[in-house]
This record gives sequence, C-alpha cells and structure tokens, in this order.
Amino acid sequence: MNRIKEVLQEKGIKQVWLAEKIGKSFNMVNEYVNNRRQPSVEILYKISEILEVPVSELLITKKKDAE
Repeated sequence: MNRIKEVLQEKGIKQVWLAEKIGKSFNMVNEYVNNRRQPSVEILYKISEILEVPVSELLITKKKDAE
C-alpha cells in the first residue's frame, strides 16, 4: 500500500502533473493513487524525487495488532 494520494493532496499536486513528470499515463498514476496497482521500486523512487519526499513517506507500514 502507498500514500501517494495523501502526499499529492498535501502538496496540492494533480495526478495529471505527476503522470507527465514520470512519463506514465494518467490511468496508470490513478491506479497507483488508488492502490489498485503498486509502482515499481524504480518508479517509486522517481515519484519521491519529484515530490521531494523520502520514499518511506510514500509507503504505508503495516502496524502490529495491539495485544
């Protein structure tokens, strides 16, 4: 799972703009944003560079169940 959608919203950036910057279609970026598809590691790093955030900020870590 990723947080691309949240980071785009925080920065006020549109999916169309990101699609142009990473050389992917709007539909592909929309699938990333809605977690229907996950970007490759290479694309994830490219997105983090463009958005100027660490890769870790784009990822959702799985939380352990509270005991």
